[in-house]
Amino acid sequence: MTVLDDSGWEYRVQLEQIERTSAQGRILSKRLAEGEPRTKIVVFQGLLKGSKFEYVLQKCTEVGVVAFVPVATARAIVPAASATERYDRWNRIIQEAAEQARRGRLPRLHPVVDWPTALTQAQGLTLVPWEGETSRGLRTVLRERAGHVFAVNLIVGPEGGLSEEEVALARAQGALPVSLGPRILRAETAALVAASAILYEFGDLGG
Repeated sequence: MTVLDDSGWEYRVQLEQIERTSAQGRILSKRLAEGEPRTKIVVFQGLLKGSKFEYVLQKCTEVGVVAFVPVATARAIVPAASATERYDRWNRIIQEAAEQARRGRLPRLHPVVDWPTALTQAQGLTLVPWEGETSRGLRTVLRERAGHVFAVNLIVGPEGGLSEEEVALARAQGALPVSLGPRILRAETAALVAASAILYEFGDLGG
């Protein structure tokens, strides 16, 4: 069987004894976990209702996102206080998805932050998928930076989207609003689509 240690390694183990609350085995081999992408993506996700936020955590963990930052935005329906109460459940969802995907490390779940704090924390290349952007596509930005970028921040709005004021502040902080194409995606879909496109373009999906 394969055992992961949350430090980036995976072990091939032969089980020798199983108890109700513990197990013992012998390590046969050790290697770097193959489930970790070279490109490190952090998703700053505007708070979403119920299972929608959980969907983002689960699917983006499977794809290869390394960290999540819940963000309280102007149009978020979910209050920050109630979101914090769901942290234990959210961490369980991340762990289960990471185990299923054979990730070498558990993605980190950060505390809820407000919009200005999210922009301050997002250091380096920061992309904001936004339906109001028409001149700059995600693909163009990625191809301009191929081979030079190994970490990307994705900032995604809630169900009601981001306000023009929020996008303007993001621009002022150096973030790049980008288009994901002509189709309007749901808030819980945008991060998954963008993260998958980034990993594919930088060679972390499909070789």
